[in-house]
Amino acid sequence: MPAESLSTSSDAARAALPRIVLILGGARSGKSRFAESLVAQASAKALYIATGERRDPEMIARIAAHRARRGAAWTTIEEPLELVNCLLGLPPESPPVLIDCLTLWLSNLMEANRDIGFEIERLRSALAQVNMPVILVANEVGLGIVPDNALARAFRDHAGRLNQSIAAIAQRVVFMAAGLPMTLKG
Repeated sequence: MPAESLSTSSDAARAALPRIVLILGGARSGKSRFAESLVAQASAKALYIATGERRDPEMIARIAAHRARRGAAWTTIEEPLELVNCLLGLPPESPPVLIDCLTLWLSNLMEANRDIGFEIERLRSALAQVNMPVILVANEVGLGIVPDNALARAFRDHAGRLNQSIAAIAQRVVFMAAGLPMTLKG
């Protein structure tokens, strides 16, 4: 992707958004729509890093719906595993970036047998290095019952650690419930 297609961020967009924003919530809580609205209010152009993969008809439909809702002002990069390299490879003058979603990225990492702790630290380090605002979307999966199998428990635990780690460095953290944002930080 040519750098000139991304280099349309403005000082106003950078001022309107904190540098790191984390949007948490359950399934269908309005996380993505809210995150998209934050970016759209701050900038005429935006970059969307999608971590989901087109593995089945339902996911293909979800991806198509998200793309249609965002419209032409958004440049989309699909990156299921190498999120950190993707983020670090963006030009410093890039418009605001929306990463959707950390939870899918985590499941991709687990499936690829990656070192989760190492990958989380790489992401934290990358977020400290980039210059543009970055909005990250993640599911809160720790509010339900304890899963009945080791893999599901490991996923829940990794997701909780990932969310805590990013929340600790974020300037703003928002929890979504029933389409309503609740500011937890910032």
